[in-house]
Amino acid sequence: MITRYAIVTLVLFFLSTIFVIQSLSFHVSLPLIGKRKVTIGLMTAPIMAIAILWASQCLGATQIRNGIVGTDNIKPYNILILFISLAYMAITLDVTGILQAAAFWVSNKGGSSGRKLYFYFYLLLTIISMIVGNDPVILSGTVFLVYYTAATGLDPDAWLISEFAAANTASMVLFVGNPTNVVICEGFRINNAAFTAYTILPFVACSIACYLVLMLQYRDEKHVPRKLKVSGHLNPREVLRDPVSAIFGSIWLAICLIVVIVLSFFHVDVWKVVLPFAGGKFIFDICWDHYRYSTGKIPKFNETKPDDVESVDDPMATAFRRAMSDDMRRNNTATTFNSAIQHHDTLDFFPQSNTDDSAKTLTNNVLGNGLQRYESPRQSPVSSPPSKLIPKLRLRLSLEHKKLAAHFPTFFTALPRLPFGLIPFAFSQFILIEALEHQGWINIFSRWLVIASNRQMMPVIWLVGVFGVILCNISGTNIGATILLTKIIRASAFEESTARAAAVSLAVASNIGAVSFTFSASLAGLLWIAILKDKGITIKQWKFAMWNALPLFAMTGVGLGVVSAMMAVLY
Repeated sequence: MITRYAIVTLVLFFLSTIFVIQSLSFHVSLPLIGKRKVTIGLMTAPIMAIAILWASQCLGATQIRNGIVGTDNIKPYNILILFISLAYMAITLDVTGILQAAAFWVSNKGGSSGRKLYFYFYLLLTIISMIVGNDPVILSGTVFLVYYTAATGLDPDAWLISEFAAANTASMVLFVGNPTNVVICEGFRINNAAFTAYTILPFVACSIACYLVLMLQYRDEKHVPRKLKVSGHLNPREVLRDPVSAIFGSIWLAICLIVVIVLSFFHVDVWKVVLPFAGGKFIFDICWDHYRYSTGKIPKFNETKPDDVESVDDPMATAFRRAMSDDMRRNNTATTFNSAIQHHDTLDFFPQSNTDDSAKTLTNNVLGNGLQRYESPRQSPVSSPPSKLIPKLRLRLSLEHKKLAAHFPTFFTALPRLPFGLIPFAFSQFILIEALEHQGWINIFSRWLVIASNRQMMPVIWLVGVFGVILCNISGTNIGATILLTKIIRASAFEESTARAAAVSLAVASNIGAVSFTFSASLAGLLWIAILKDKGITIKQWKFAMWNALPLFAMTGVGLGVVSAMMAVLY
């Protein structure tokens, strides 16, 4: 029986997703604080929806508790501890510069051949995303490609779309590659090694199909030319900031993943394994940075010039400058290249601010508070009267923070990039789904799925897969879509084999669904477009949808086809 409370709950759920897709911002004047920008979007819309539903008695304390503690083997706090711990290890590995160094090495291997380089970049980003997930690749790979395409005079669309597709498709291989994978493993009690065994073939099929379609739609010379105009040699060592940390971090992360897979056979909670590994990496980072600081391997903090540490030029930009300058001297292309630099000066082509500082600002903007000012490295903050609340204390705290950041650069660079904003967002999604279940919507949706599929495995695979891709766009990123469909599938009481097939189909859909029509289909999409905006590149929503349409259709068809074939053989 659908009540008025159920209708209100469903309406507010979809209203919150609308604001997640397209945020609404306005300015308000607050006492003592002054004029501030209020954003109803990713962080605030779901929480506001929960507050309204609670006030209107559409949900109660039980649903809020269940959304935090979890039900049906899905434990939100476990999932978030696991994801933040892995994110710390992956991001601190990225801070060493190892991903940028790998990109430089691949660019040298590709030489002046545009088609070969396009393939090499796609392959590299795919391999890295399989291991560390999509977020580190989005953070480092996007900045690299912005610089590279500008330096070589390439149209960036083909290269950036390829990077985005490769990073998100490859995240389906390991259960730790995406928070949605963890939700599926927890919700359907799938062993971590078994998850990879189920998804490896669909991943290979999707990845190959995606690359072929990308080459088809970017076959024009203006997108991926056969011969590149500039082919300066890039030195990977210039961007490898800390080789010792890079080696230790790579080995440490590999050992962690191996231990997790082994212990999963003994039904040990994954977060109990990953959290100690993250703690061990934190201890190493603090000790190693202290050693480097004490021995003068990293610059000391200068109290008379406290901004010196933060004003270091971006090593990636420096390497590009040197490589392109050498190339100009060899080929006498100084006039052409200088005109390209002048064109990109307005886009802050080679920003003087550190890349990690930019990443910090972007992460805070994408996953920050709803009540905030937008501050980018090239913009002045929203005008407001200066705060008079104990300015000396604020100045002292700022100075102490800069001292600590100079002493422990790895931790203080990685800390702002950690997806802490995912915590309230994920909890709010779990609570909203609990509200839908409380009002009977999950049972209604599961009954529709049973009727449409007639409890047959093949229809279930395609219905879950197709609707999973669609819901990534309209239900609060792929996290919300995965939580919702996991609840619906479990409520449908399918046979074990059918439920397992639906889970694998959902795993494929939740990852390729990020390569979709809206930026908010995944948190990686929101971070990706924010980085591009910061670097002066604008990709319109309609263009993003247009370039992703063909790869998404191809991956959906091929991926679900492989899942259907696998399940036909297995069951």
